[in-house]
Amino acid sequence: MSAEEVSQRYTKLQGELEELIVARQKLETQLQENKIVNEEFANLKEDTTVYKLTGGVLLPVEQFEAKGNVEKRLEFIETEIKRCEGNIKTKQQELETAKNQLISMRTQQQQ
Repeated sequence: MSAEEVSQRYTKLQGELEELIVARQKLETQLQENKIVNEEFANLKEDTTVYKLTGGVLLPVEQFEAKGNVEKRLEFIETEIKRCEGNIKTKQQELETAKNQLISMRTQQQQ
């Protein structure tokens, strides 16, 4: 593999890492929003009507069903965050390997 190919790979890996970080940030935002919703459910009385926005219409739903959906969503988002963090870690390792390869190749070229 030439230095130019390693350099291109390094640049590509940087872009992929940035995409993963943006995805992680979006998931974190969703997690915080759903935590707020979950906290609001804790403050509701049992007989309070809950509505779900479907298309452009608010439809009543059972409170326990809505709570269950939010809890499932929280679990899903937390799992996705863990998966995303694993991908970020792997990509950082790949980036470090490419960087070291590039440094090594450039050092050899200078000698």
